[in-house]
Amino acid sequence: MRMVFRWFGTGNDTVSLKQIRQIPGVEGIVWALHHLPPGEVWPLEEIMKVKKEADEYGLHLEVVESVNIHDDIKLGVPSRDRYIENYKKTIEHLAQVGVKTICYNFMPVFDWVRTDLHHPLPDGSTAMFYEKQKIMEINPQELIGKINENPDLTMPGWEPERLARLSELFEAYKDVTADDLRENLRYFLKEIIPTAERCGIRMAIHPDDPPYSIFGLPRIVSTREDLRRIVEMVDSPSNGITLCTGSLSANPDNDVIGMIREFADRIPFVHIRNIRLYENGDFIETSHRTADGSVDICGVVEALHDVGFTGYARPDHGRQIWDEQCRPGYGLYDRALGIMYLWGIWDSLQRRKG
Repeated sequence: MRMVFRWFGTGNDTVSLKQIRQIPGVEGIVWALHHLPPGEVWPLEEIMKVKKEADEYGLHLEVVESVNIHDDIKLGVPSRDRYIENYKKTIEHLAQVGVKTICYNFMPVFDWVRTDLHHPLPDGSTAMFYEKQKIMEINPQELIGKINENPDLTMPGWEPERLARLSELFEAYKDVTADDLRENLRYFLKEIIPTAERCGIRMAIHPDDPPYSIFGLPRIVSTREDLRRIVEMVDSPSNGITLCTGSLSANPDNDVIGMIREFADRIPFVHIRNIRLYENGDFIETSHRTADGSVDICGVVEALHDVGFTGYARPDHGRQIWDEQCRPGYGLYDRALGIMYLWGIWDSLQRRKG
């Protein structure tokens, strides 16, 4: 298991590379050019700027999250071919700085949804919270003020330019079915996977968050069967999965540990986080500790260890603790605590094996 840490870039993150370098076992950053809109080619000179920053602290750039997919690709309209060609060029540029894995998602309109970014937990910390009934009743426009709270820090999937087009996007997707979206993903993968193979890069699709339809929009990366269909679309190691324990576990029917064992050879990247799932479908982010949530984090790490996982892992969505002022879910303190918890499980498994 190779530990990495998500970083949003100089001027766009409250956490510094110097701090990341001091977390035991972290070898690289999970990064992106967040200021570029989906569909544009990532210029090599801008990629090299990030590499220079990371090199200064001995951190690699092997994992990108995310090279976002333009909506024309998801919608399957004729202009998608131009954006797919741009995506191929970006893959080629990323290969030049040693990128090995690209995380992406295929969710329409919203990359992720929460109803409260600072919900209080009993211990005085705060965390991101999802209220299922509220999402069933609320107008999507009402969510904008809750999510886009700090214009100085980007919230991927909730960029102001995208939110300004919300009505237009909903109109574009109104007749798109799950089968349509699935077919458009197949078209995309058949086009880009040969480029990824040639560049030594593994594409890793992120599950839907939450893993079911919201606002009437189709979702196609929500279940074990969805993942089977995707890996079968193009039979290649470069067509892989980002196994996100928190996203998938928001549906209690999902057996995340079973998914790890089934798709082991197609998982280059793992997001490990815990959630407390309630009977009414609500959930809140918790610490990574197994006892604090509904996800068997110990079992997750044990499954990764059992299958000989050598891919990348990052601690996902921490709480805001110790009065840290940071991007919700992406502070330093709780994610660093999470890493040490994950290493503790991993090291104990290694010792037992030895």
